[in-house]
Parts: sequence; structure tokens; C-alpha cells
Amino acid sequence: MSVREAAKRVGGITELARKLGITKSAVYQWDEVPAERVVDLARLSGLPRSLFRPDLFPRESGSAIDEGGRYDHDYYAWLKEQADHLAAGRFSALDLDNLIDEIRDLGRAEKREIQSRLGVLLIHLLKWSQQPEKRSGSWRATMIEQRARILKRLQESPSLRTYPGEILEEEYRLARAGAAAESDLSESAFPSKCPFTIDQVLDPDFLP
Repeated sequence: MSVREAAKRVGGITELARKLGITKSAVYQWDEVPAERVVDLARLSGLPRSLFRPDLFPRESGSAIDEGGRYDHDYYAWLKEQADHLAAGRFSALDLDNLIDEIRDLGRAEKREIQSRLGVLLIHLLKWSQQPEKRSGSWRATMIEQRARILKRLQESPSLRTYPGEILEEEYRLARAGAAAESDLSESAFPSKCPFTIDQVLDPDFLP
């Protein structure tokens, strides 16, 4: 129910999956929201994290969440309230515990988005390389979008510029399995090690 509500708020499951950098079928396969997706769903939909995974983000009786009634009930209003307190220098009024959690989660969310988009990009590079007869404008558009969005994140957060290269081999292993599943080819049809450098992967003009 919570995922459907989140999808409704952003324009449907397809749009939600696009914003998360994953496929629509991946969303449909969720029996419960993966822990690493909770913060992104809350950010995109404005719904509280406890709605998606109450086992991980329970409402705390007597905490600033309940006293203000904002954090769980109206996430956007809570964010605006915290920003207003900061701008006015009302530091004692800040919901510090949740504000610290949110700031830390934002950093993790940046990395998760890069991971997800790099995985999608690698899958399409592999399919493009191994299935030339099935190449399509849709595949190329997906690669263009993933590259552009990764590069935008890296421009906004220069300290993450080395991160795609650090996770390339790990993401390639997952992408190899994903490409095999999407193409009906065996994993052995794809190189066991990533055949592309990170510069090639992110190069807008590179096609294998």
C-alpha cells in the first residue's frame, strides 16, 4: 500500500522506478521495501519512512517526532520547519536526532543513486555489445540518460568523482547477471571481468 501511495504521488510506478534508477519490474518484485530504498522513497513522495518500513523506522513515543507531529505525518512540512529554524538561528528548536539521520541518509542516497544508475548503464552496454541485432534507440536513450545523471551527480558532489571507479567491478558482477536475465543469454556469453574502463563507461560517445 505504501509503495502504491508513493507511486501515486510521483505519477505512477513507471515514473517512480525511473526516479529510483531501477526497472518497473524490480519494484513489482518487492515483498517489502528494501532498507536501502526507504530514504529515497520518503524523499520522493514526502511520506514518512515509518510508513515503508515500520520495523526499521518505528515511531518513537515521546520523541520530537510525536511532539511536533511533523516528521511522521508531513515530511515536507517537517523539512520546511527545520529550514526555518536554521535560518532564524533557533537551534534549540531543531529536531536534531532526525535531522542528523536525514543528513547522513542524504550522503548514502547519493552513493546509492550512482550505484543503481551505473548498474543499469552496464547492463545496457553489455546487451549492446553482445546483441547487435537487437540494438535500439531505446537502449541508447537509456545509456544517454544514465550517463548524464551520473555525471550531474559527480559535478554536484566532486568528492564522489572516484566512486564509480571504486565500485565498477562489484557493479559489473551484478550487471553481468542482469544482462543475462534480460537477454536470455547465459552469463558465460559475457566477459567475466568488466571489458570497459570507467572512463569508457561514462563517456557519452562510447559504444562497444
